[in-house]
Amino acid sequence: MIADIDYGKIQLYTGNYDFWYESSQLIVRQMKEANRKKEEKIKELKEFIQRFSANASKSKQATSRKRALEKIELDEMKPSSRKYPFIDFRPNREIGNEVLTVTNLSKTIEGVKVLDNISFTLNRTDKVALVGPNERAKTVLFQILSGQMEPDSGDYKWGITTTTAYFPKDNTKDFSGDETIVEWLTQYSENKDATYVRGFLGRMLFAGDDGVKKVSVLSGGEKVRVMLSKLMITGANVLLLDEPTDHLDMESITALNNGLIKFPGVLIFSSRDHQIVETTANRIMEIINGKLVDKITTYDAYLDSDEMARKRFTIRSAIPTRQMTEESHERKENDFLERERSSRGGRQDLF
Repeated sequence: MIADIDYGKIQLYTGNYDFWYESSQLIVRQMKEANRKKEEKIKELKEFIQRFSANASKSKQATSRKRALEKIELDEMKPSSRKYPFIDFRPNREIGNEVLTVTNLSKTIEGVKVLDNISFTLNRTDKVALVGPNERAKTVLFQILSGQMEPDSGDYKWGITTTTAYFPKDNTKDFSGDETIVEWLTQYSENKDATYVRGFLGRMLFAGDDGVKKVSVLSGGEKVRVMLSKLMITGANVLLLDEPTDHLDMESITALNNGLIKFPGVLIFSSRDHQIVETTANRIMEIINGKLVDKITTYDAYLDSDEMARKRFTIRSAIPTRQMTEESHERKENDFLERERSSRGGRQDLF
């Protein structure tokens, strides 16, 4: 069951997150449609009254319509207290046909070979989800492809038309300085105008004096939203995202999901959120004992076609991995929804 706290009221929905979301949106759509029909009726009555009120033969009809007009009341559309960020990744440059070639990439960490002769080629329409329980292998691959780490052997080559932006799983180093949010974000923008930069922060719900906050005091959720602002302002046509939903509330996850679906560039990402992976990815990669399994398919189709993969994910799904958002402690409504989502259906953790 989902408890939706909005408009100053609590509404209970039987079912999982997806059922709640569709039901709540349906109610809003129905109210808007009812008001639209009423507005059309009001317009029709007013036109008749204006046209025939002075006509003696139709004065009774005009009077009747005046009474009908007085009885029509529009449904009150209260503003929602729920706030959604606006996430829209727009590349500054269209990507070419040559995107990324990885050849025999290997890396050993603390005596464990996490990447073992991995090779693959990315195409300009690929949206790749790195899935599976091996968190270290995925993060190491992200770090190598973003230039943060050197492989032991093998190489990779980005196409000449590509521009990359990296969202690290651990952003501690990114926010260790003493800059304000605006100062921090400006360094990644070609346009240094403060109003322009603040516009990207505003999309992520940083308003007014929030821009002068020091990055070192931001909460986990705020840091993630600032990082997403960075990805938007850079205008990259290739995004590398390592668990971008950590610390985000439900509204931000939904906005990110929509932004990734609409993104016209190339995407490589990992996420524990089943819905984001299923609705965004058209290619699935899993690293097993250092080796790469690479399938041109959706996530659900990948599991349906591989019994061993289903077993790996089923075993891991019993282990709670979703981090409670730091912002949810500041917003009790999201705290409740997050706990409900983690323990029941809807937006499920992958493993």
